[in-house]
Amino acid sequence: MILRKPTRRVEIRGLGLGGFEPVRLQSMISVPTTDQAAALAQIARLEAAGCELVRLAVPDHESVQAFAEIRRRTLLPLIADIHFDYRLALEVLKVGADKIRLNPGNIGGPDRALQVAREAAMREVPLRIGVNSGSVEEDLLEKYGEPTPEALVESTLRHVDLFSAVPNLQLVLSLKASDVLTTIEAYRAISEKTDHPLHLGVTEAGTPFTGAIRSAVGIGTLLAEGLGDTLRVSLTGDPVEEMRVGWEILRSLGLRKRGVELISCPTCGRTEVDLVGIAIAVEKALANVTQPLRVAVMGCAVNGPGEARGADVGVACGKGKGLIFRRGEILRQVPEERIVEELLKEVNNFINDESKL
Repeated sequence: MILRKPTRRVEIRGLGLGGFEPVRLQSMISVPTTDQAAALAQIARLEAAGCELVRLAVPDHESVQAFAEIRRRTLLPLIADIHFDYRLALEVLKVGADKIRLNPGNIGGPDRALQVAREAAMREVPLRIGVNSGSVEEDLLEKYGEPTPEALVESTLRHVDLFSAVPNLQLVLSLKASDVLTTIEAYRAISEKTDHPLHLGVTEAGTPFTGAIRSAVGIGTLLAEGLGDTLRVSLTGDPVEEMRVGWEILRSLGLRKRGVELISCPTCGRTEVDLVGIAIAVEKALANVTQPLRVAVMGCAVNGPGEARGADVGVACGKGKGLIFRRGEILRQVPEERIVEELLKEVNNFINDESKL
């Protein structure tokens, strides 16, 4: 069991983050905020995939007005992502931003950062200090030679100290790098120096394949050590994929439960059915199931029956056939061509029966 480090609790449009709250999942839309129809469509898809907070880029005044309209048309907490122009942060706070993501190092100086902080505190809107390896202040780069974990931590603490003068300000911290080990070391170090909630991520992690692996290693390591209150898996691609990876990381560590956990064997020379095709078909068919459920698709008699019995619903395959299990009980034997159909039928039965309890 993972013992999470206690942190301060903040509230984002009624959603708790930090403290004893679950680790929250968030993402960022990949379309311009000014394209309201596309933004709302993507937000709806993200919400259906389990996203709890969504971030929108606000690079100009037109985006502020679009943000205001989007805020009126969705219930999901919305985070405004601000760089370079502090006035945009002040404007978007007035039109309903539920959280601000700010990198104080590129916002134009301490006085401007403090203006944003005071406005956020007055409106009871949390502020994330988002320090990235690509935007560490010049004096720290000169001091450390590169964006080391120490540079990221010093940059973050510099801003925490600055904002300590603002009463009632709710802070969330992130120290992201594209290098996994730098990210891990930075978060470990900051967690020893503050109890503000931490937003985890490996920035610019990469395409869905490499990015998922690097995020799982970096984010998963920190979560396993009890660190982190919210996370974003940053992938180059459809942001809905970020939700799939994020939920799988949390589910693998026993931190959250949502959707289907598919157990399937890697196949070997003993496999006598098209197990790869069966597993892919089952995974695709169950992709939108939100109820926590363990489904096993196993290919031979070595581990198959045991894994299938341990699942809520499972199949253990033999030569051209499979045994359908439910919570350890063998229900029936079916031919290979009906395995997917019968397994999905039993999954639906299980979900319906559980909903009646």
